[in-house]
This record gives sequence, structure tokens and C-alpha cells, in this order.
Amino acid sequence: MSREPLATVELDGFLRLNRASLAEFQAALRLLASLPSIQCHSTDDSDLAVGALYVVSSDQGKVLCLSVDQALTITGWDSPVTLWLRVLAGRVRIGGRCAAPVVHTEACCVGPGALTVRLAAGTRLVMVIPSERSTLPEGQASRCVSSSMVRCLIDPFLLQARFFLDSEQAETRTRQLLARLVELETTGQVLGGQALPTLDRRVKRAIDWIRRESDWQFDLHSLASHAGASERNLYYLMKRETGVTPYRFYQHCRLIRVRRRLVDCQCEVPHISHYAADEGFSHLGRFAALYREHFGELPSETIQWRRALLDRAAGRQAS
Repeated sequence: MSREPLATVELDGFLRLNRASLAEFQAALRLLASLPSIQCHSTDDSDLAVGALYVVSSDQGKVLCLSVDQALTITGWDSPVTLWLRVLAGRVRIGGRCAAPVVHTEACCVGPGALTVRLAAGTRLVMVIPSERSTLPEGQASRCVSSSMVRCLIDPFLLQARFFLDSEQAETRTRQLLARLVELETTGQVLGGQALPTLDRRVKRAIDWIRRESDWQFDLHSLASHAGASERNLYYLMKRETGVTPYRFYQHCRLIRVRRRLVDCQCEVPHISHYAADEGFSHLGRFAALYREHFGELPSETIQWRRALLDRAAGRQAS
């Protein structure tokens, strides 16, 4: 059975910033990486949107995805910890203080130390950033690990991320990924059970239909018919292979579409209830509870984060 190309997998449920200006992108990176020294430079028109940021966080660190529409150079990334990188699309060139820049197209680990990161236009780069307390014990040297070893830990996480039931599960899986990567640095070995998951073709048909048909009202009979399975079979196949039922995935996709609009919202009076109603959520209180369960924050907090970032970016430009 063929696998879905990894570069097409979206971390839609973890969109933090979209269609960002250069100043916004820089402000967000400084905030998310806790590195105020970061500088972003683009050779293109700075008025054009740079791209998007996705982030999955835990108390042990975070998974950060940079998706850039134009070529971008990031300097001042003085990382106190080792970073694990996975290039999903495009090309990344990384240099340090004393090392010549190296081009990466798959996966690697870099740092700690000062880094310069150059991303070609159209690049999607995943950065796994541990907290300092989750890294190697002081005095213990990291082992040389291959690109394939890093990839075989990060890729399953990315493929499973679209099916996380809620923010708590996302945090747990992120914590597990970080622990496995630190173990890889310690032992030079990959723990077992990290094979890339594959989906039954009937499940994949159902998933593609739910994600693509935004105006479709959930109906298990029609979904099963499209997938080529009985209702009972589709229900149990999807539950077994993804951990979610067809309806829960349908609900999850609707919440993601609302989140995308909230992340993009820059209007004075956001119409959260209208956005929710457009996706079939008629009870605002129930919608807000579901949203918080999935994304770990209220809809209003999503909007406030973007507004605070805009203010921060404007302040940086003014200074």
C-alpha cells in the first residue's frame, strides 16, 4: 500500500500564525523560541507575506514548523540546546560560528551554539526544540546520529498529529517524541515500534473526503459508500488505524477551519459566533468548550495572541 507523501501532511490543528509579515514572523519566532536575539531577513519585498508557523508545545519542549513562501535568512539563533530538524519540502542551509554552511534536504541535529538558518522559498521545516532540562546531562557528549534515525522518530509523530484527540494528547505525544530524541542522542539507537504508519485505502478515502468537502454534512452511510466499506467496517477501521471515529475526525476538521479564520482575524470586532455557525456549531458555549479541549485555549485567546503579536511587531519596527 502506498504511503501519503509526507510533504503533504499538514499540522493544521497547530496553526499559530498565518500569512505573517516579516516583522510578525520575527516577533513570533523570538517569542516561541525564547530567543530575543533572532533576526529575520528576506531578499523579497518585506510587505509580502512571509509564511506560517505551527507549534505543538509541552513542558519538555516543542515542535515548531516554519512554512515560508519566500526565501528567508534567520540569524541570531543562539541555541543553548541541540535542535532536531526535519525538512518536509524545499532546502535549508545551516551554518555556525566556525563551520561552513551545510545544505539539508531531509533531517539532522544541530547545535547547541549560534546558528544561521537559510530557507529557500517554499520550504517547510520542522524544528524539535527541547527545554534545557530535557537535554543530555551536563558533561555527557551526544552521539553522532544519522539523518534516517532522526527522520524515523519525527515522521511518525507528524503523520499521527492530524489525529490527536485533544491538546492533552498532543502534549503527551510531544513529550514522548522529545524523550525518544534525547535517548537517541544518548545511546545512538532508535527505540523500537517507530515504523511509519500506513492507512487502509478505505480509511484514506474517508479522510480525504472529510477534509476536502467543507460543506458536507456528516452522514456515515454516504461516507462509507464513498470509502467502499460498510458503516460498521469503516467505523472500526478508522478507530483502529487513527484512534478517532469518523465523526470525531469530522468535528476536528470543522474546528480546524474555524481556528484558521481566528488565526487570520485582524478585525476590530471578531465574529467568533459567525465563524462557528458557518461550520455548524450552533451553541457558542459548547463550541468554546470543544475548541479549548482541542487547542488548549479559548477562541478569544487565539485572536488575542495574534493581536499581541501585531503590537509587538509594530513596536520592534518603531524602535
